[in-house]
Amino acid sequence: MLKSSRIRRRVCGGVLYDSGMAGLTISEVARRIGVEASTIRYYEKIGLLPAAPRESGQRRYDATILYRLAIIRRARQLDFTLEEIRQLFFGFGAVRASARWQKLCEGKLAELQSLAKSIKSVQQLLRKMMRRCHCETLEQCGKRILQTAFPSGPLKRSVR
Repeated sequence: MLKSSRIRRRVCGGVLYDSGMAGLTISEVARRIGVEASTIRYYEKIGLLPAAPRESGQRRYDATILYRLAIIRRARQLDFTLEEIRQLFFGFGAVRASARWQKLCEGKLAELQSLAKSIKSVQQLLRKMMRRCHCETLEQCGKRILQTAFPSGPLKRSVR
């Protein structure tokens, strides 16, 4: 005869927890997801993760916390900031997850395109410096940069 176990359900931070589930400790969650326990505590502190219920003073997590942490890890791999991740979780209301990702990814792609353009510009400037700089001293270098950057002579401008 099977012994029936009493399952207690509680809501903590908007998440339903079953006491009948394994009740993962923070170290078990950290090991499974590949982060430090301090990272999980920090995510909890800043509101990316709901506060975990405690048993005997220890945090106990439902296995669904692993899903949320997997999302956070993937978002971090994609170079999303913690604020952007917060937006993913809380900034869209009842919008489908795929639409949330779409919106955030579009913004990140635009940011990366701008960054790529900036990198290309800096690369061109570096190549130009490598080809054109034949200065003996940094003073000569500075004088030439100043003349190139301010051909009308910044030192001749009046100061008000």
